[in-house]
Amino acid sequence: MGEIVLAAKITHVPSIWLSETQQKFQGIRQNAIEGLVELGRRARERSVDCFVIVDCHWITNQGFHVNGTPRFEGRFTSPELPHFLTDMEFSYVGNQGLAELMAAAAELAGFRALSHQDPNLSLQYGTLIPMRHMNPEATIPVVPVAANQFASIDEGRRMGEAMAMAISSSPHRVGLLASGSLSHAFWPNALSEAGLDEINGEFNRQVDLRVLELWRKGRIKEFLEMLPDYARLCQGECGMIDTAMLFGALGWDSYPGRGELIGEFFGSTGTGQANVDFSL
Repeated sequence: MGEIVLAAKITHVPSIWLSETQQKFQGIRQNAIEGLVELGRRARERSVDCFVIVDCHWITNQGFHVNGTPRFEGRFTSPELPHFLTDMEFSYVGNQGLAELMAAAAELAGFRALSHQDPNLSLQYGTLIPMRHMNPEATIPVVPVAANQFASIDEGRRMGEAMAMAISSSPHRVGLLASGSLSHAFWPNALSEAGLDEINGEFNRQVDLRVLELWRKGRIKEFLEMLPDYARLCQGECGMIDTAMLFGALGWDSYPGRGELIGEFFGSTGTGQANVDFSL
């Protein structure tokens, strides 16, 4: 019987790539990189044999989609931020069987659900950047899950429950990752360069910090009650559907664990970012 043995909310900001590849920005995201590396170490320590990643940059409009392509290979340049992220080479193995189990479970939960095996459906940077540091030798298979931008928080909960059901019926030890920001208010163009390392607005900063405190203290029920407003008022990335799916998979308001901040909370081009490991 399969199980989720690592559950984390992770950052994927493209300035991580700047931090690695451009002298001008060398080291600016070392905190984020070290957090991802540590989560990867914990994944190997817990014998994770597949990463399932809810990727807020694989955005869909209808239903539940999972990428079960057997192998992902290529080079990635972000069409969104081509001056930040360009020419990233990647090669990962997929897991078609687990992808199909998740799609079938989502259908049983009432969603229109599809598992895709299309080599032209490539990876997005919400998967690529974390995997570069969590899975550097590319030895652990990767299953990306789409973020439906029109799904409600409750639909996210149900999608996450379906994913957990599928994982439990598989033979896999899964690392489940919600790849998306906390608050997600980009700076306007005139302020974006100066705000590379800042959060857009004190309100968003304070709410993000409060959320991290609630996670740290295990006050998950209170957090989930505020999640719809949090997503709306703090411009949640893809409606914070990745976070809803993560907690849905963990048991929603019956989840008894806590969130451990790995490294430091930080701002990136207006958005709030963190790596958080949830106890299991």
